[in-house]
Amino acid sequence: MTNIILCGGSGTRLWPISRTLMPKQFVKFFSDRSLFQLTVERNNSLCSNQFIVSNTEQYFLALDQLSELHQTAQKYLLEPMGRNTAPAIALACMELSPEEIVLITPSDHLIKNQSAYNKAVARAKELAEQGYLVTFGITPSFAETGFGYIEADGEEVLNFKEKPDLQTAEEYIKAGNYYWNSGMFCFRAGAFLDELQKYSPKVYEASKAAYENASKDSMIRIKHENMLSIPEDSIDYAVMEKSDKVKVIPSDIGWSDVGSFDALYDELPKDEDGNTQNPHHIAIDSKNNLVYGNEKKIATVDIDDCIIVDTGDALLISKKGSSQKVKKVVEKLKEQNSELHNIHLTGHRPWGTYTVLEDSIGYKIKRIEVKPNKRLSLQKHLHRNEHWIVVSGTATVTVGEKNFTVSPNESTYIKAGELHRLANDGKIPLIIIEAQVGEYTGEDDIIRIEDDFKRD
Repeated sequence: MTNIILCGGSGTRLWPISRTLMPKQFVKFFSDRSLFQLTVERNNSLCSNQFIVSNTEQYFLALDQLSELHQTAQKYLLEPMGRNTAPAIALACMELSPEEIVLITPSDHLIKNQSAYNKAVARAKELAEQGYLVTFGITPSFAETGFGYIEADGEEVLNFKEKPDLQTAEEYIKAGNYYWNSGMFCFRAGAFLDELQKYSPKVYEASKAAYENASKDSMIRIKHENMLSIPEDSIDYAVMEKSDKVKVIPSDIGWSDVGSFDALYDELPKDEDGNTQNPHHIAIDSKNNLVYGNEKKIATVDIDDCIIVDTGDALLISKKGSSQKVKKVVEKLKEQNSELHNIHLTGHRPWGTYTVLEDSIGYKIKRIEVKPNKRLSLQKHLHRNEHWIVVSGTATVTVGEKNFTVSPNESTYIKAGELHRLANDGKIPLIIIEAQVGEYTGEDDIIRIEDDFKRD
């Protein structure tokens, strides 16, 4: 059985922790483990192979976090843009044998009851081997209006229900045969593709064309124009709500999609006053707060039932119960052309990380760390000059036709428009301070000429 792990989504309801280039599935909320890592560990004993479906940026985050687990996935499929779950799953299934059983799991769910989960997956596999498309229905613990529901009679699906209002959700809970739609599935790859072709032929044909035209070397890369031509649709709308081969596994597995700060609060460890545990938090007569941040001390006085999130470049304060509105903040940031919805002060790249230390009109200062035996792209900038000062390690620098090394406490200078590259040929991390000076210091002022990681 192959575990197809879907890494899409930006987790806007968990801003400013979760951002486009560091979405919630890769944030280490739980005992220095991310939701992505927990997903991998949870399915290791159940599946013989892992298949990561992501965009390019998330691919490198996945690689790094898999390496921390001393693992690697057998297959990777990179999407240039998201077209929802039906195309993502279809493209992955086209790479596999039609007889292969696949377990589809989002990468951003928390499941606390491993034993119950194992039993649910084992039963789903039995039904998948019989030709069914299996979904997992989560036993609801309260009347949630943010999830779709599945009405069931045992393992028989009666209806899929849209996200209800509160009164309808309460009626579902009282009825006792409604389940949260988890977004997890199990079936034969060929069985799903057959049903997709039958019920959503446009999605199937466009996905097939995109797969056949993809580059396939160490991974499967779908071309931008082919991905754009695929109709955007979820697996529920495209197949599950139409097929007569669907079964549901009622699952009481300690599941959460960690889709809001209220949901995150429920899952994090707390002190005797109900505040989330945080060594940087000083609480004076304050109770039942989610306090997240390690950039500075956070003191609360007579504050109850609040969400306080500090990430260095952004501060969120909300009442508990209102955190679903956080996505409206992200919408405002986009309207203002702010990058705060997109990236943290520390950005993760396939070669290492950079941290913005100061950003002002006309200049930006960064701390850059390059992993051993990694290098940045051969590139140039049109609007900025760069000064590099080596703090530790040894830098191998290319500027124009020249190649040279720069040792600790030494520096070099790159003029705007000059072709250049920074590399770490050593065995320890290379750390430099970069001072950018120019009329524009945005991250998109990069013209890549050659790149080890095949980025645009």
